[in-house]
Amino acid sequence: PALGERSLQVQHEIAKAAAAGDFPEGSMERKVGDFFKAGMDEAAIEAAGITPIQPELDRIAAIASNADIPAYLGQAYAEGNGMLFSFFAMADYNDSNTNIAYATQGGLSLPEKAYYLEDREDYKAIRAAFLAHVEKLMTLAGADAETAKAQAQQVLDFETRIAKASLGRVELRDPATRYNPVSLADANASTPNFDWTAFFAALDVEAPASFSLAMPTFFKEFDAMLADVPVDQWKTWLRFRAIDSAAPYLSSAFEQANFEFYRKTLAGQQEMQPRWKRVLGALNGSMGEGFGQLYVAQAFPPESKAKMEALVGNLMAALKVRLENLEWMSEETKVKALEKWSTFTPKVGYPDKWRDWSGLQVRGDSYAANLMAASAFNYRYNLDKIGKPVDRSEWGMSPQTVNAYYRSTANEIVFPAAILQPPFFDVNADDALNYGGIGAVIGHEMLHGFDDQGSKFDAAGNMANWWTDADRANFNARTDKLAEQFSGYEALPGMNVNGRLGLGENIADLGGVTVAYDALKRAQGEGFTDPMVDGFSQDQRFFMNWATVWRIAFTEAQLKQQLTVGPHSPGMFRAIGAPSNLPAFADAFGCKEGDKMVRSGDDRVVIW
Repeated sequence: PALGERSLQVQHEIAKAAAAGDFPEGSMERKVGDFFKAGMDEAAIEAAGITPIQPELDRIAAIASNADIPAYLGQAYAEGNGMLFSFFAMADYNDSNTNIAYATQGGLSLPEKAYYLEDREDYKAIRAAFLAHVEKLMTLAGADAETAKAQAQQVLDFETRIAKASLGRVELRDPATRYNPVSLADANASTPNFDWTAFFAALDVEAPASFSLAMPTFFKEFDAMLADVPVDQWKTWLRFRAIDSAAPYLSSAFEQANFEFYRKTLAGQQEMQPRWKRVLGALNGSMGEGFGQLYVAQAFPPESKAKMEALVGNLMAALKVRLENLEWMSEETKVKALEKWSTFTPKVGYPDKWRDWSGLQVRGDSYAANLMAASAFNYRYNLDKIGKPVDRSEWGMSPQTVNAYYRSTANEIVFPAAILQPPFFDVNADDALNYGGIGAVIGHEMLHGFDDQGSKFDAAGNMANWWTDADRANFNARTDKLAEQFSGYEALPGMNVNGRLGLGENIADLGGVTVAYDALKRAQGEGFTDPMVDGFSQDQRFFMNWATVWRIAFTEAQLKQQLTVGPHSPGMFRAIGAPSNLPAFADAFGCKEGDKMVRSGDDRVVIW
């Protein structure tokens, strides 16, 4: 959070300067400035009320029968307003050099299907709050109290039916659930009420030989609903989704209603962030990489990039040694693992080639218009990739994002500029802090290539099995033990971490901190004299910074949501989970057998 705050402060200064300056039409400074200015103009936003989305609401109102719904969906998606299922371009899992279209489940307003279907007391309370939220929005949009109440129940019933046909978060971790290549003819046969050929045409995308129509149960139910859900219920749901998705950018009553439910009720946030932070969030969501060009010019010195690249090199070398010396993996699988290791592509700081934003029109006088224009522009940018070669130079995060990622289809590890700051990284800090911070993050992203799902992709980024059956069984036995370890952590009374949901991240943490510690020892070399900074050894400082990185404060509601839908285990358990399996941690702090932070014998998890 402290790191995120620092990044936001820099972004705020840049945005304010852009808004105050007189920059040429079409320049990135002008676009950023106009966007920020429009977002901060509360009087204009208040005066506009719901009018920015009135044309969309009018189109929904004009739907006369169920037969009109597919055409409406085609038009809405073409404008970047996809609401019922996800439809996007991504690398083909069987040919990672080519982008194909993927259609996957969607349509839920609540974070996960369990919120609709399980009888836990907190879920029942959230369902009741959701009904009140829908009712509130429909009332604000002009419905009388009785109508709004009935419409809220229609929306919940509609989404509950979708939830029953949807996969849960743990199932969705398996990449195979997203991959089901079919021809257009087969797709049309599977959804007789929804013509995919017409949908591609509505999106102005050339009809492909095949695309991934994943999650067949979901799309079968979607198709049935096109036939048997009354048209008025469809229109109610579509109207709600149009208002709900735009609410943060409309007048204060809509924005407040959005906050009350999604942030306060679901996540326990007590106060709305100041307006400038909310506008920066929208700016980053709308044109993050464009804004990032201004950010890196100010906030990312070349020496940071150079030192970071040296760190990556050391982590790569340490990981190679680990792979070569695995006792439980056969030589046959090791060859493939090392082949994958050799094709890792690290990206540091910011893209070598910036995306072109010249086609995005930004106005200084309408916040909602800018959000809608950006949504349509970015969706078109994604759709235009379908059927085209994958651009390996492209980034999936903006430089000002405090995060990092691994992309399995490109076998790449990516570290945006904003994460390369204390406590993760400090160009002037001792090695222990940098290896315990950003070093472990580098290792973490590398190890995603070998976690329980990333390991299903080969050196070329294709979904392929490069394991012997015996090695995979051995690997699974070890990762099962890690899932069990994390499922043993009680986060709230009677509510434990879901070790299966966070398994990929916890595998990456364990491998990442292990490899980073090895790399620290390599960097320090033979005959190293420990400087004992502030009375602590380098080993102690390494693990202390690992823990520092995961400091986080949760509200109870936020923690519950994280435990249900978050792919990451809560930070307090990440801080202790991996180190408790490492003898180096026990040695550094003089822990003995039987201490809480020492897992030994059958309890100790050793993977990489």
